[in-house]
Amino acid sequence: MRESAERSRAALVRRRRKQHATKRLTDSAVLATRPVTPITARTSVMPLAPQKDRPAVRRRNDAAWSLPGIEVRMPAISFSGPGAKWRFVSFGLSLLLGASLYLTGTSSTFREGALQVSGNQRIAAEEIDAALGIGNSQIFTLIPAELEKRLRLNFPELLAARVTVGLPNQVYVEVTERTPIVVWNQDGGYTWIDESGVAFRPRGTAENIIAVQAQNAPNPVATAASDPLTPLPFISADLVAAIKTLGPQAPAGTALIYDARYGLGWADNRGWRVFFGDQARDMTLKLRVYDSMVQMVGAKAIRPEFISVQYPSAPYYRMSQ
Repeated sequence: MRESAERSRAALVRRRRKQHATKRLTDSAVLATRPVTPITARTSVMPLAPQKDRPAVRRRNDAAWSLPGIEVRMPAISFSGPGAKWRFVSFGLSLLLGASLYLTGTSSTFREGALQVSGNQRIAAEEIDAALGIGNSQIFTLIPAELEKRLRLNFPELLAARVTVGLPNQVYVEVTERTPIVVWNQDGGYTWIDESGVAFRPRGTAENIIAVQAQNAPNPVATAASDPLTPLPFISADLVAAIKTLGPQAPAGTALIYDARYGLGWADNRGWRVFFGDQARDMTLKLRVYDSMVQMVGAKAIRPEFISVQYPSAPYYRMSQ
């Protein structure tokens, strides 16, 4: 009894669904045959808003690499739109600049040519060229300050050095050499010394140079040079000044003698050695005191072995043992 009621209800539901479907088809057919309502155009048309303010849509290119976990996003280059002309010009200029840089860096026109050296009197230009080591280098890679430093470190005899680089491949070097004042002889060797007390190797010959025969090493110099590229002085500038004052007073053909304890002096041809200290101060007074002592020992027929006027207020002589 219950099962027959359920079948009757199901049949009723199917019948209603079929009726609804038939009704929708009938309504659709009626709408399809209905005439279209005519469209009346208006006389005034609203202008469309300009689209120049709309943000440009940039395309994005995604490039996948074979490495795991790496994704590279590259911006798209567009040559269309309002700014296409200037983007094309910029792109062309970039290519032109890159090509120019490449040609400049590889062209032999901009490689260092013959080095031009001026101011050198004793140092050969070939030695300066070898010390710089810039042969066949690109002119744009040369740094003048570094080249000047290299010259000063390789040649202590240079007082100053200036390097100038010019296009397309010119390198100019202007140097100032130290002037030798003293030739210092010690332990079988010798060196030149300039007015500031800096020692450097001799080259060729020098005029009006004063020879000093050192019996031992000089006293260390307390002050260092202010320029880090200037070598430390071998002797003090005051000692150089004393040598310049005392050198012309030595007997002809006699070299000055240096002793770290007694200073500067010479071997007198009358049989003694005389010392005047190592200070240029009061050197003229010391020479007058020495002349007075020579007259005194001559008047007394004394033949000393040693005379010291290192301290002009307390000169003394010493007889041989």
